[in-house]
Amino acid sequence: MKYLSTSEIRAIDENAEYLGVSRRLLMENAGRAVADTISKRVDVKGKKVLIVSYVGNKGGDGFVAARHLACRGADVTVLLLAKPEAIATDEAKSSFNAITNMEFSVKIIQAADVESLKAHENLFSEADVIVDAMLGTGVKGVLKPPISTAVELINKSGKQVFSIDVPTGLNPDTGEVHGVAVKASVTVTHHCLKKGFEKPIAKEYLGEVEVSDIGIPPEAELFAGPGDVRSVYRVRSPYSHKGENGVVLVGGGSKWYTGAPAHAALAALRSGVDLAIVAAPSAVANTIRSFSPDIIVHPYEGDVLNDRAVEEIVKELDRFNSVIVGPGLGYTPEVAEASLKLIEEVVRKKPCVIDADALKALRGNPSVVRERAVILTPHAGEFFMLTGQKLPREENQGWKDRIPIVREWAFKLGCTMLLKSHYDVISDGERIKVNRTGTPAMTVGGTGDTLTGIIAAFLAWGAEPFKAAVAGAFVNGLAGELVESEVGHHMLASDVVDKIPLIFKKLGLP
Repeated sequence: MKYLSTSEIRAIDENAEYLGVSRRLLMENAGRAVADTISKRVDVKGKKVLIVSYVGNKGGDGFVAARHLACRGADVTVLLLAKPEAIATDEAKSSFNAITNMEFSVKIIQAADVESLKAHENLFSEADVIVDAMLGTGVKGVLKPPISTAVELINKSGKQVFSIDVPTGLNPDTGEVHGVAVKASVTVTHHCLKKGFEKPIAKEYLGEVEVSDIGIPPEAELFAGPGDVRSVYRVRSPYSHKGENGVVLVGGGSKWYTGAPAHAALAALRSGVDLAIVAAPSAVANTIRSFSPDIIVHPYEGDVLNDRAVEEIVKELDRFNSVIVGPGLGYTPEVAEASLKLIEEVVRKKPCVIDADALKALRGNPSVVRERAVILTPHAGEFFMLTGQKLPREENQGWKDRIPIVREWAFKLGCTMLLKSHYDVISDGERIKVNRTGTPAMTVGGTGDTLTGIIAAFLAWGAEPFKAAVAGAFVNGLAGELVESEVGHHMLASDVVDKIPLIFKKLGLP
């Protein structure tokens, strides 16, 4: 049985909307599912049903349930613990407006304070069924009046109580109760079980749990979407200062390649970190600096990564929130050996994205990344190099056949793997996501480096590797699509970097 956190559920809801399933439709389905569950257990015709609602979407579910129960002959009263103008979302307002027009079959009573609620205390004792439509997955801390008072009246009533999604007052992530919470006879929870439901402490409040299908398509969980980005995005505090919003280190660059580490650093900056620092050979440091005055370069002696450089970089690791290893390092046996030493040191201390030439250093040494906060970002050829396993071609939905293979190898390697392709497949050995954003124009050199920069920014903000990889792939692909809409297939990686802030803006993120 699958248990999800509230942040995961919010991401799925937003992804469903992105796929064309509106929140209004989900609310309609949720409210109807509640009415169906009640009707299966109670012959509602002529029965008094009290729906105790508040101003969020759980309240909106209650308004929809009221309409459906009234249509089935129930004597419905909605007790709203606020003023109607406080209803928070458009879909909840729409659902409330519908029942305000049902003055023959639905009675609406406002009780925005304890005094008003106490004046209607008889409703609880006179009801045959009570529906808890107050607070859901957004509950935090101790309940306040009049909600806490309503919870006490519900629990004292001795009636059959149906809680929508999660009993009011129960923390859906931890199963804890601070103060009071509704003790439900039945909890009608939407789409999936909540993480807190696993906890023994939650059992006395949940009653019987029924999972309702509210029409969220499986693709809302499988495919990366805007909800995945919102779940890792960090809004800046107005009181923050330089460095508090993330510092990323890029270990890359060589006498062969200078653009790759610059693309990665600039992508991290455009994603919102405060500083991106490139550790690179002194022979190419000025070339890398020339790409942008925003990049800070820390040079080390030589023209490729070497053992002495690794020692210098490791001494500075505490300064950084996340690290990228690989862009532009190049490959010789000596560079690979130094890269492996750097990876070994980095993954002990910091979340890390390993890409490009650094992946070659892991060939034959995969245990280095096991159980570390590491993301590997191979394309199909690099995947074969790492694992010895050829992937099925993507044509004719062959990407589906890649899912179990990527999951298996992510599990074996003990890290998060992001297989870059037409459809990116991402797994941490347990969870799976597929990213569909992007364009064939992104085969141009450097777009893999922009991907690592975006992911590293999310890691720097504290996102777990799997979620950072999913969000990074989605944003990078959307940025590429935006470039293609303007210039066709004639794009550069630097074009993708410039579009990253616009993607966040399009997603409603500051």
